[in-house]
Amino acid sequence: MDAAISQRLKCKSKRLMANATQPTKRTVSAATDTLNIALYQVEIHPADGYPDRSAERVLSGMREAGIGESATAKTAHGFLVQGRLSIEQVSELASQVLSDSVVQQVTVGLCGGDRFTGLNSTTVNTLYVLPKAGVTDPEAETALRAVQQLGFPVDAVRTFRKYVFTGLSADEFQFAKAKYLTNQSIEQAVDGGLQLRELQVGQPYKFELIEVPLRKLAGQDLDQLSKARTLSLTRVEMEQIQSHFVAQGREPTDIELDTIAQTWSEHCSHKTLAGRIQYRDENGEQNFDNMLKETIFAATTTIRNKLGANDWCVSVFKDNAGIIRFDDQFNVTFKVETHNRPSAIEPYGGANTGLGGVIRDTLGTGMGAKPVCSTDVFCFAPPETKDAELPPGVMHPRRIMQGVVAGVRDYGNRMGIPTVNGAIFFEPRYIGNPMVFCGNVGLIPADHSFKRPMPNDLIVAIGGRTGRDGIHGATFSSVELTDASEKTSSGAVQIGNAITEKMLADVLLQARDRNLFNAVTDCGAGGFSSAVGEMGEEIGAEVWLDKAPLKYEGLTYSEIWISEAQERMVFAVPPENWKAFCDLCSSESVEATVIGQFKPGGQLCLKYRDQIVGSLAMHLLHSGRPPTVRQAVYVPVRCPGVEAKELDRIDPNQMLRDILSTPSVASKEWIIRQYDHEVQAGSVIKPLVGAKNDGPSDAAVVRPVIRSEQAIAIACGMNPLLGDLDPYHMAASSIDEALRNCVAVGGDPSRTGILDNFCWGYTDRPETLGTLVRAALACRDYAVSFETPFISGKDSLNNEFSYSDPTGGRKTISIPCTLLISALAHVPDANKCVTMDLKRVGNLLYQIGLTGDHLGGSHAMLISGDHRRGNVPTVNGPRAKSIFESVHRTISKGLVRSCHDLSEGGLAVTLAEMAFAGGLGVEADLDSIPCEPMDGQLHRITALYSESNSRFVCEVTPENRAAFEREFSAELIGLIGRVSKNSRLKISDRQGVVIDSDIFELKSVWLQPLNWS
Repeated sequence: MDAAISQRLKCKSKRLMANATQPTKRTVSAATDTLNIALYQVEIHPADGYPDRSAERVLSGMREAGIGESATAKTAHGFLVQGRLSIEQVSELASQVLSDSVVQQVTVGLCGGDRFTGLNSTTVNTLYVLPKAGVTDPEAETALRAVQQLGFPVDAVRTFRKYVFTGLSADEFQFAKAKYLTNQSIEQAVDGGLQLRELQVGQPYKFELIEVPLRKLAGQDLDQLSKARTLSLTRVEMEQIQSHFVAQGREPTDIELDTIAQTWSEHCSHKTLAGRIQYRDENGEQNFDNMLKETIFAATTTIRNKLGANDWCVSVFKDNAGIIRFDDQFNVTFKVETHNRPSAIEPYGGANTGLGGVIRDTLGTGMGAKPVCSTDVFCFAPPETKDAELPPGVMHPRRIMQGVVAGVRDYGNRMGIPTVNGAIFFEPRYIGNPMVFCGNVGLIPADHSFKRPMPNDLIVAIGGRTGRDGIHGATFSSVELTDASEKTSSGAVQIGNAITEKMLADVLLQARDRNLFNAVTDCGAGGFSSAVGEMGEEIGAEVWLDKAPLKYEGLTYSEIWISEAQERMVFAVPPENWKAFCDLCSSESVEATVIGQFKPGGQLCLKYRDQIVGSLAMHLLHSGRPPTVRQAVYVPVRCPGVEAKELDRIDPNQMLRDILSTPSVASKEWIIRQYDHEVQAGSVIKPLVGAKNDGPSDAAVVRPVIRSEQAIAIACGMNPLLGDLDPYHMAASSIDEALRNCVAVGGDPSRTGILDNFCWGYTDRPETLGTLVRAALACRDYAVSFETPFISGKDSLNNEFSYSDPTGGRKTISIPCTLLISALAHVPDANKCVTMDLKRVGNLLYQIGLTGDHLGGSHAMLISGDHRRGNVPTVNGPRAKSIFESVHRTISKGLVRSCHDLSEGGLAVTLAEMAFAGGLGVEADLDSIPCEPMDGQLHRITALYSESNSRFVCEVTPENRAAFEREFSAELIGLIGRVSKNSRLKISDRQGVVIDSDIFELKSVWLQPLNWS
């Protein structure tokens, strides 16, 4: 839903309701008693003289695909309004509520009437696009609520978009319809004019208890049942379920199978990472009973034991988000989620609900944390990919990217939560599986950091109503995507409504402060089944499914139970607090309903109209899944070296331009400026910094408590290319990068918590699982070395795309090993923070940390043709920890004017970014950089473009030179240059000038690739 439209609907409806009197409403009602139900069409066009931006965007996308060069287009959006209304009343609603008379014009009539031309001809193509029945339509929901509150007898509203083209051939029109105008997973397209006579709002459900024949099945029949019902369960798991019901002497009901499948899904139970693994690599064999506990969890346990009384971790791996201490009064929470598969099928809705879901993780942590800022990290195929290169069933990466960005933008902006940090990576293997990571940080009072549902507490659902959104979403996320997924998995796609979630959040925090409930959690994957099942695990629960408020009639009891409809949360409310809780929700127009009760006995009892439709032991759900035993093997990759004669052929000036123009390195300003990163007034360091606020910040700094000078730094680290060389060093490098980004702005490395998000391919293959185990081992080793505990995490496995090639065979594309490390650091004094842009002519430039021969996985090698050549960057843990501590001390003492970490593109790119962000020049000497011990001289190309870890460039005033240098060991620091008054980046060595480029030309090269405005 367009933000301006949503806001206009809210404002106009409030104004009209304020002006309306009760007699007016009665008159409206009396006047319409004799009218028949009719369906009206309201089309809204740009007013004369105003641009048609939607048409401009569509034509631009088509022309990039090589079609429609001479075509013209007009667009409209509108509403189908059904009710006992006269044409005059609909016209009043259209002009007063649904449109803006200043910039828009409206056409109103009966649906499909003469006022709406549109039948296709040889010269004109007309297309209407509507949400499919049952798909959430937030703008329509807002409109319906507004007109009903005004007293108009409207039964249903649905939105639509209209496109009218001239100058397109029939083939071009069909191509545009499929690739740019519709998404068949959630939308229906109608050529010509609409001929609807009514809007289907659901049919009454006729109750029928369904039992699934299971006890007599064997072998492949069990597999087929799992596939047919989208259970995503293995043969062993199906046999375990079968044994349970054989022992009970009955068949399972459909809702019981769905409940077990949701709870045992990879998404909910992490059965691969938490499973038994027999691992073998070049060092021998190692067996894990629970790999997650023996790597990620073990690292955190080791660190916390070492911290002892100084432990600043509050709650880790227990709740919806990790919790660490902020100050004596408050704690902060952090969680990062993945929403990959829904975003591949419906980019806007997938990303929209990805951010909405992780915000609810924050709200559902402890007794409820206030969301204070968000992060996002995306991985896409290159935006310049040609349509002819796309596998069947895949959207163009540019369309996916635009939809994902819009989804995150709209949800965060409408909820008033700043999006402050992120990253984007482009790689061809994300063509079928884009990665969408959404994170959120929250603030929670220290005394509200834990929750505990109590026996006899009421199970209360508040927020959005339940529909068919996201049916089987948790189990769908456990299977690979194919060229048919867009058509067959529409039920797994949810559509969000940020306004509803904002209202829910406001109520939750008020209820928390009034101590009206004992526990809260969100309805995420699995819907009520996961929320109630997790909350009632140690007690038991009875659920009355027919009490759940529905968006429309016709949902079965099982659909109600597993729906992943958005903006819903579940509370444990003591019976004596129910009235006060309900009244609070009502006062904020938030629907609250009792749907059950937590009852002792350890049983989950599901009822529909007083009939038991499901009965399962909590022990079966949470402890009954058979252990998964998998084989994992890792064989080291032998990477060819890079010869000096090859490096001699590289033009360093051209290489710098090539790297700066690589989409993964280039400016993300087009995206960042769509996000509100100022709302809530806590932003200290923003995503863009510098003289013109367009330089790339290393991390964000936010003050969650405005009155406090303390703050938090949020950053991330990820480099999937390194996973092709060695996933162990890829993981180590990701941790190092996330930490040094926080340190570069003023974050305290000794008070930094990190999160892991593993996104991998099909882990049933031993060699794929082996790479994951190797990365997890590095996470354990380097978390302990840095003393940075993991506080939360998430995994998303089986990220592969399978399709039929032209020869009739099957091809599979697996994503690269992708590990996102997110970091949250305490900032003792926000006033001491620094940014990466150069500040003053004459200041000194130091490189901190050692440059080594680390071109493997680098952007220089990627541009040269193969990133799999050269030495992979490694991390010296003790040395890196010492460097981070020293850099933090110098920033805390006010000795540093600017600081930038060395990452993508190495030293040359770092200096270029610092220069053009500050609008100042640089003169630097390669012979002065500190280097790792090696045989011979470091090649100038390696010195410029090596991506060795644990390095910074710091700007220091001459008067602070001595104090700054004292903080570092002599071998770790090098005075490499000065800030100059001319606008050039000039880097030399003993042989002469290596790079001499105008900084504003470099900036232009950096800004251009993703400048889509």
